[in-house]
Amino acid sequence: MRPEAVIFDCDGVVVDSEPLAFSILAADLAAHGLTLSHAEISRLFLGGTVRELFKTARNLGATLPDGWPDHFYDRLYARLAEGAPLIPGILSLLDRLDAEGIPYAIGSNGSDRKMQITLGQHPGLIARFKGHLYSGQTLGKPKPAPDLYLHAARALGVAPARCVVIEDSPTDARAARAAQIRCYGYAPEGNPALAAEGAILFHGMDDLPALLDL
Repeated sequence: MRPEAVIFDCDGVVVDSEPLAFSILAADLAAHGLTLSHAEISRLFLGGTVRELFKTARNLGATLPDGWPDHFYDRLYARLAEGAPLIPGILSLLDRLDAEGIPYAIGSNGSDRKMQITLGQHPGLIARFKGHLYSGQTLGKPKPAPDLYLHAARALGVAPARCVVIEDSPTDARAARAAQIRCYGYAPEGNPALAAEGAILFHGMDDLPALLDL
């Protein structure tokens, strides 16, 4: 079914920021007594917020200090400002949506500041979203709650059933399912956990026009 609007996750879908975040996180956790592989970090924390991550890491034995989330954000933002590349093919996909007259938004668990840093370093990218950049933290209802995606759909003026969500984590897929929005999961190397949450997997942004009947 051809969508009337598209809602994108940001990190890992529009900007390739997750490897940078995970490298800082892995070093921090190891320094505080919790050594995890990249795969374990992805399984445990992908799609969540830093404050949720903080609680989980402590429960797993990390001796993170009380002020760690804010300190982590400061270092992460500084590192992302040095350069956060776009996901390959995302600009061509946005071009295609523009040509078809299909509006789009971002619904991210990242903060508004983070989106301004990552998206803002790519000329003209923020403007393409026409103000439709929404943060689950600002809304007070981060994914997997459905509120963020439902909010974005309302702002775009399209019923949830006529939207699609593009994301890369099981957390986001659960949010889409709860919002009753069809979900496509970006998984270049496959992701059984994502598929198990009901996402239709695809390997590259160039695959989406055919899947979305554009």
